[in-house]
Amino acid sequence: MKTVRLLILALFAFSNASIAGTPEPSNGIAYPQGWQDWATIAVSHRTDNQTLRVIIGNDIAVQAARSGDTRPWPDGAIIGKVVWKDGALDHWPTAVVPAQFVHAEFMIKDAQQFPDSGGWGWARWVGDGQTAFNEGNGACMACHTPVKANDWVFTKPAMLPATAPKPEHIP
Repeated sequence: MKTVRLLILALFAFSNASIAGTPEPSNGIAYPQGWQDWATIAVSHRTDNQTLRVIIGNDIAVQAARSGDTRPWPDGAIIGKVVWKDGALDHWPTAVVPAQFVHAEFMIKDAQQFPDSGGWGWARWVGDGQTAFNEGNGACMACHTPVKANDWVFTKPAMLPATAPKPEHIP
C-alpha cells in the first residue's frame, strides 16, 4: 500500500511539473528565470486602465538605476514590469493594492541582438499561466516612441535615501 501511495504521489508531482514548465519565448526572447527575486527599481499606478505596476531589474539594471547611469541603459540590463489590476483592502478601502495578476513584461538591452529597435528587445507573458504574447518589437516601439530620448524607457527610477554616516565615537 505504501508503494502505491508513493507511485501516485510521484505521478502527480511529475504531471504538475510537466504542465507548469517554462513559458514559451515571447518575440523570440526566453522567459527570464528568477525575475520574481529581482530588486525593485520603481512603482507606477496607471489610472487610465486601473493597474498597479512594480518595475524590477536584474543586477545590471538595478546598479544603473541606483547610480543614475540610465542614458543609455547599459547592455545586459533587463527591466521588468509586473502588472496587477487595482484592488482595495476591506479594512482600508482608500488603499490601492494589487488584485488580479495581468502580465509580466520585460525590456532586454542588447544593442547587438536588437540593433533595429533602439538596442531593446521586448517580451510579455500574460495571465497566471504566463502565456507568451508575440506582438513584435515594432508594436512595443510604437508605444515607447514618446520616450525615445529617454532610451525608450518610461520608468523614472525611484531614488532611495542615502544612509547617513555614523557619527564618530566621542570619548
